[in-house]
Formats: sequence, C-alpha cells, structure tokens
Amino acid sequence: MASVHVVLASQSPARLATLRAAGVTPTVVVSGVDEDAVLAAARERFGDLEPADAVLVLAQAKAEDVARRVEDEEATADMLGAQVGDAVVVGCDSMLELDGEILGKPRDAADAVARWQAMRGRAGVLHTGHWVVDLRDAAAGGTGATLGATSSTTVHFADIDDDEIAAYVATGEPLNVAGAFTVDGIGGPYVERIEGDHHGVVGISLPLLRELLEEIDVPFRDLRA
Repeated sequence: MASVHVVLASQSPARLATLRAAGVTPTVVVSGVDEDAVLAAARERFGDLEPADAVLVLAQAKAEDVARRVEDEEATADMLGAQVGDAVVVGCDSMLELDGEILGKPRDAADAVARWQAMRGRAGVLHTGHWVVDLRDAAAGGTGATLGATSSTTVHFADIDDDEIAAYVATGEPLNVAGAFTVDGIGGPYVERIEGDHHGVVGISLPLLRELLEEIDVPFRDLRA
C-alpha cells in the first residue's frame, strides 16, 4: 500500500485533531501569507468575492505558500525527510457568513460580544475553503495538481442572554476562531444544530478532502498507511 504524507498548512488545533481522529498524522507547517493582502489582490483581479470564494482564495494562498516552502527551504525539507516526495499539502480557511457579511476571527472581546449578540437565535453559514497541492514525485504517482473546493454548512445558534455571552467570551475561545464560536469545544452548548457536514464547521471537511484527493488518485486510506 502506498503511503501519502499530509502537510497541514494551518495552525488550527481543531483541524489537526480532526485529522488525527481520522487516523492521519500530518506535519504542520504554518503559512506566512498576509490574508488581507491576498483578499485585496483577489478583489482587484476578480471584483467582489462571495464568502465561499473568499475562503477558497485564502486556502489556496496558504497551501501554495507552504508547498513552495516545503520544496524550496532546506530546513522544511529536513523536517519532512524522505516524506517530501510523498507529500500533499492541505490548506484551509474558514469564515462565517451572516446577513451577507463575512466574519473571520473577532478583533477583540468587545467584537466577539457584538458578534454573539447579532448571531444568537439565528442561523449563519460557515464556509471552509480547502486546497490541495500534490507534491508527490512522478514515480509516486504525483500529478503536480493544485485544486480546491469549499464546504458550506448552516449553523443555528442558541438564543442565549448577555450574561451567557459574556461568560463564553471571557473563556477566550471565541477570539481564536472564525465566527467567534466552536462546535467541538466550549461553544458547543450554544450551537443548537447544523445543516451539512459538521467536520466543515470544525475546520476541515473530511468528506470533501476525500473527494479532492480522489481527483489526484489518492484514496483516503493511503493517508493512514
């Protein structure tokens, strides 16, 4: 059985934990892209971006930035060792869409409180862009492909009061995640239900990742080899 090594272009603990729970042990290499600059350049080139497109643009930028580093930087190559020629890079980015507005991570605690006051009792759409770069050698079946897609899931939030919002924001968790909430952490009790793939809300859709890998002839089981 061929073994394919995943390089995760994300510092998200939730994405790493999701992959590990699925039997995948990636190497984490965090990208150095300027997200605001990437989005500004994309808007200049393509015009206004839909939320599903914005997260895809950022996921592509992160994955391709890390792919260049893995190929070009000796230190990164040394870290991966012989796995460089068997590697695929996976980049992700998530944002919440509410009333047509794109919401990433809150600026500060006050912003997180305001977000939750707007979100409570309502539903938003959590978009997660996924991008895969195939770095495998030709002898290992490498295609050189770079491709992606977006997972979009509707999230219904509980109608919680101001005291509950303040207590949740005081934990610090909402400050570190897109949309100011988690479904797999402290914020779980405040998400009443979702419509779609819950993995995408956590930060990486395993079914969508499997589909993208199939396009480059990599069965998901090979990530566990």
